[in-house]
Amino acid sequence: MTDDLDHAPSPEYRCGYIAITGRPNVGKSTLLNKLVGQKISITSNKPQTTRHRITGILTDAQSQFIFVDTPGFQKRHTNRLHSAMNRVVTQSMRDVDVVILVLEAMRCDDRDKLVIKLLPADRPVILAINKVDRLGDKSQLLPFIEKMSKEFAFAAIVPISAEEGTQLSALLSTIRPYLPTNPPFFAEDEVTDRDERFIAAELVREKLFRLLGEEIPYSISVVVDRFVTEGELRKIHASIIVDKPSQKAMIIGKGGEKLKLIATKARKDMEENFGGKVYLKVWVKVKSGWAGDARALKNLGYE
Repeated sequence: MTDDLDHAPSPEYRCGYIAITGRPNVGKSTLLNKLVGQKISITSNKPQTTRHRITGILTDAQSQFIFVDTPGFQKRHTNRLHSAMNRVVTQSMRDVDVVILVLEAMRCDDRDKLVIKLLPADRPVILAINKVDRLGDKSQLLPFIEKMSKEFAFAAIVPISAEEGTQLSALLSTIRPYLPTNPPFFAEDEVTDRDERFIAAELVREKLFRLLGEEIPYSISVVVDRFVTEGELRKIHASIIVDKPSQKAMIIGKGGEKLKLIATKARKDMEENFGGKVYLKVWVKVKSGWAGDARALKNLGYE
């Protein structure tokens, strides 16, 4: 496989799907956002932030890269939500032309090895070693690359920093020859196949992860009940779904201050993303056991 990289990309236009996979919290969503130049997949320091399959699109003169950001693979299935997320991961790797496995520099633990076992043998897999900017001694990287080359027959190994944008052009150049010859599937200015309604819900959920920190219960979700566009103004009503009344109280905060802060920060991100004014109203609703309820998961878009 690696020999293909020695040749210049075909002058014919290339277009294909690339799955971004890896264990939770290695920087998959940060990588996707940096590649397409816009926040379409939410990020936080809390593992397992991404739950859905998110598609990001990057188009240049030679090719169209259609990236699929997948949830971090769950080592333990504690409920139907985790099982649904794992199905997204395995299905995504079967449906694409190229797979990118993201690892944190100098780390390959049991969670990473579990994902490596799931990697497809019938398509190119490129290893992106992320967070190399945090290495004090860059000479450590070469032995780590040699070690990882023995774990799987990677088509290529590219050290990157998703946060800093380092080596991302090299990553794209490595991917390009493996994409099939196709016309573009999406318009040149499209950056995702997800609509604004979905992105609005995800931005509210991101603020929950960031502002509540370790206190946030994992079994929490956001659904947009109403999304109306009036000229340049978007009117959005969203519900935060929790398991218990105590979780509702925690999110609302004293005098409603915490919920107000969550909504304000989410609204500002929406206005930046959508390029217009947003009126956002957010409620908190209790729905016990939703993460293990097949009907609730389907209604919330997980199954």
